Amino acid sequence: MERVVRPENATAAWRAVKRNAGAPGIDGMTTQQLRDHVRKHWEVIRAKLRAGTYVPSPVRRVEIPKPNGGMRLLGIPTVLDRWIQQMVLQVLQPIFDPTFSAQSFGFRPGKSAHDAVRAAQSYVQAGKD
Repeated sequence: MERVVRPENATAAWRAVKRNAGAPGIDGMTTQQLRDHVRKHWEVIRAKLRAGTYVPSPVRRVEIPKPNGGMRLLGIPTVLDRWIQQMVLQVLQPIFDPTFSAQSFGFRPGKSAHDAVRAAQSYVQAGKD
């Protein structure tokens, strides 16, 4: 957790969250407002993260239409929680990603669902089940 709360990691995470934009969560805070909020409350946030007492906020539920009809539920975390998730990701991903199988495509940097489909097609063309 000490690596997670380092200032350089927090800054890189803030840049990533700002770049991704996204809708506000249940608290209504935008990515534009995040920087000032973190500056004002950083010591409390950091202390909770280090102590393991930080509790994420509930997600905002939004229904979005599916292309074939119907609705899909989408959960939108607060921008603060997205920032904290990004800080943790930046520390854990370099540790764990190298341990994953080369054939694992889910939620991996530099890999996509399209890559998984292409790989599956090449396996079938090679006669594999």
